[in-house]
Amino acid sequence: MNWQKAIPVAVVVCAVLAGCDTSRDDEQGSSGSAPNVVTEDIQDGIEKHIEEQTRLGEGYFKLPFDGGELRLRLVRVHTEYLAKLGPRRHFACVDLASADGDVYDVDFFLAGEPGAMTITETTVHKINGQPLYVWKQRRDKTWHRVPVKEAPPHLLGVINGHDEFEFLYRATLPEITDTARMWIPLPTTDSFQTVEMKSIKAPGKWQILQEHEHGNSVLFLTLGPEDSGKTIAIRCQILRFEKGVYPAQTTAPERYLDPERLVPANERFRSIAEKVVEGKNGDLVRARALYDHVIDRMRYMKFGSGWGKGDAVYACDARTGNCTDFHSYFIALSRAVGIPARFAIGAAIPSERNEGGIDGYHCWAEFYTDGRWWPVDISEGDKCSSLSTYYFGHHPANRIELSRGRDLVFEPGPASGSINFLAFPVLEINGKPAKAKVEFSFNRNTSRKL
Repeated sequence: MNWQKAIPVAVVVCAVLAGCDTSRDDEQGSSGSAPNVVTEDIQDGIEKHIEEQTRLGEGYFKLPFDGGELRLRLVRVHTEYLAKLGPRRHFACVDLASADGDVYDVDFFLAGEPGAMTITETTVHKINGQPLYVWKQRRDKTWHRVPVKEAPPHLLGVINGHDEFEFLYRATLPEITDTARMWIPLPTTDSFQTVEMKSIKAPGKWQILQEHEHGNSVLFLTLGPEDSGKTIAIRCQILRFEKGVYPAQTTAPERYLDPERLVPANERFRSIAEKVVEGKNGDLVRARALYDHVIDRMRYMKFGSGWGKGDAVYACDARTGNCTDFHSYFIALSRAVGIPARFAIGAAIPSERNEGGIDGYHCWAEFYTDGRWWPVDISEGDKCSSLSTYYFGHHPANRIELSRGRDLVFEPGPASGSINFLAFPVLEINGKPAKAKVEFSFNRNTSRKL
């Protein structure tokens, strides 16, 4: 395939899934504009193709790679980035896992009409969160691959300075058979983000609750069977500034030495942390040693069970997980050697385009030393090693913080007790946990030229 001629603009979405973004010219349109019926057809076509190839491969999707053959099984199709590239041309990005748990993000290019699509190209783009390449657009509107080591920060998902965008938080309710209650985070204004709430559209009865320990706000809803299938939509305008090292203000940092339910204090964390920082003088040097230790020890892998809860013990044992697990492990180690550390969660806003879907939540951490808070993002530093130094002391402007802290207490609160962390909604039907379908999307202020 001739990549320069065959890959239209929307193929850039694959780079977003790798955690490393690209630049783009918005005059050619957005991948987010494809109708739902088209994306459903693409998903159906991809899943049928993988199912058929898995049957022919005796239970595995076989894929030539790096001089050998991968034997994979389907994990998920990234529905938020399915795209119609042009007449009879389509794109999808899919997670597939090997028997030993490695997860491969694979880009599929399809041709044909809905219901009769064929695969024209299959490319491994990312292994356990680490991209093999990013995309860059030429002046003639074609795209070419750039090795990660040669990519500048703006191709790797980092916007410096400031960013401004509209953020849409959408949650669709499941069937409700009894009384239901729901807690949804509402972003708040602080020194690094200004939030202007544009609209809240929600069924049932709702009010805004405050959580005073960490300063969070939530939309609290009381719902009934008549609200089944309805949608909650929260729209806000965000002005976000790149976060660097900043002075502590009124909050006593010592409180962030205290353990949390899934970030406990125990002898194992203390033993690991003391060994890592042995011979290191000063908390800044010690924190960097712990940061590097987490990158060296853990693999970014969303596969199996147990990941994604921010369980520091699980992360320590499994040595795999997503951003919540990376940062929970770091926080537990930091606290074990007397370095205050804290957690926050929100979403990373793609840097390569001005609108469209966002691939779920993202979280990060901060540690305290010498009167200042140091922001860190270890999972992103792990994905793109060229940015590991940047992410020790910085968070880029293209993100939104939805809430901060762990074990959050609201009144009224869930029957299950304090909330572990809050990005996706907490929903209970008749006092029992339930799930809503969640979608994040954004629309950047186009006066800001990418």
